[in-house]
Amino acid sequence: MKIDYKIEIKKSAQKELKNLPNKELKRVIEKISSLATNPRPTECKKLSGDEKYRVRIGNYRILYSIEDNILTIFIIKVGHRKNVYE
Repeated sequence: MKIDYKIEIKKSAQKELKNLPNKELKRVIEKISSLATNPRPTECKKLSGDEKYRVRIGNYRILYSIEDNILTIFIIKVGHRKNVYE
């Protein structure tokens, strides 16, 4: 049986999504949606020192955390790779 996770996007991350170029936005939204069924895809990386993960979409990154006990994924940050980790 497959369990879907709920996805919650922080207010700041919602703002960052609005600033993405349309072409990238579509790909980022698709990737975020796919996390609901597979929160730890093979291409995700666990960030050191934190219970956070990141997924790459071209030059953009999605930073998120997974709460397995409540089946929720929190999208923390979305942005260009050069300034997403600040």
